[in-house]
Amino acid sequence: MSRRVILIVMDGVGVGELPDAADYGDQGSHTLGNLIREAGGLQIPNLVRLGIGNIKGINIPYFHSAPIGNFGKAKEASKGKDTTTGHWEIAGIHLDKPFPVYPDGFPPDIMEAFHRAVGVETLWNKPASGSEIINILGDEHVSTGKLIVYTSADSVFQIAAHEDIVPIEKLYDYCRIARSLLQGEHGVGRVIARPFTGISNNYVRTKNRKDFSLAPPESTILDVLTAHNISTTGVGKISDIFTGRGLKQSFPTASNEEGIYTTLKLIKSDTKGLIFANLVDFDMLYGHRNDIKGYARALELLDNRIPEMMEALREDDVLIFTADHGCDPTTASTDHSREYIPILVYGESLTKGRDLGILESFSDIGATVLELLGVEPVLNGTSFMSKILVD
Repeated sequence: MSRRVILIVMDGVGVGELPDAADYGDQGSHTLGNLIREAGGLQIPNLVRLGIGNIKGINIPYFHSAPIGNFGKAKEASKGKDTTTGHWEIAGIHLDKPFPVYPDGFPPDIMEAFHRAVGVETLWNKPASGSEIINILGDEHVSTGKLIVYTSADSVFQIAAHEDIVPIEKLYDYCRIARSLLQGEHGVGRVIARPFTGISNNYVRTKNRKDFSLAPPESTILDVLTAHNISTTGVGKISDIFTGRGLKQSFPTASNEEGIYTTLKLIKSDTKGLIFANLVDFDMLYGHRNDIKGYARALELLDNRIPEMMEALREDDVLIFTADHGCDPTTASTDHSREYIPILVYGESLTKGRDLGILESFSDIGATVLELLGVEPVLNGTSFMSKILVD
């Protein structure tokens, strides 16, 4: 029976500020550590058993004397701290410069080109909280049909529209047009459809969000595995992040709960190769909203499902938990934070309790995935497979 790798990205679950965090305004950020402190502790016994409290320098009160997983953390070699950059780096790409951001809104030439292309005017064009801006401008949008365009501290162009005013597929078309315009100098990491429903003073975003990312500029582990006829499966927004490239099949999800359920179902099935999952709620629902209680509850809910995942693994399967950046809900910022990401690796055929140390790049994860699946690592990153296989 061939080995499988189940790679789960806990979106936004960073484990401490990187050495250059000050350059990003992220001094003091430590998503997991600060969350534990402010929440008065977390009930995450399974992550603890895997060794999350044993990671070097993590400084959380959950050291385990005999962890069953292998543990470490990784630096980000690329510039930036966003979802696309983090996932691309895991998959073998290093970016020399961050995606552009627009703290004063998008320039007139971009907006004018967008208006001409879609035939609709827009509102706002400045940074905003998505859940707040729809209630500030929702009535005007409903009465005029103008699209709500906003950004954030991330490299995103977001379009919000009421589903009764702009049908979902029409909103997606508008996003595709924006994506075609936002290239080169203005190549934001993601264009995001943000549909909402409801009535005045009670507008709410729906689960029909869709991300339109740039295509990866180089090959990723998904491309390499596909070229070697090794199956690749995306769960959650993995397909969006990689524009579907290199994926044999994809299962979009609308929540952590659905992502965990889908991943478990795939583990229990005859799905082969790489199962690459993103659990978005930590970041989207709680980190960006500085919702400490919600974030804590989401981590505990994931932790509670880990034994079921482990029980479903085959003898040669490898389960990896990691992240793509931080999103500290305890700081004044509602932005992502420039942090180390955790690496927890478990499998029946692997060593137990091996300290992987501090890895120089998120790409070390991707290089390890390739080698575990029998493919020579040919992208950025250094495989740590030799450290986790039983001698």
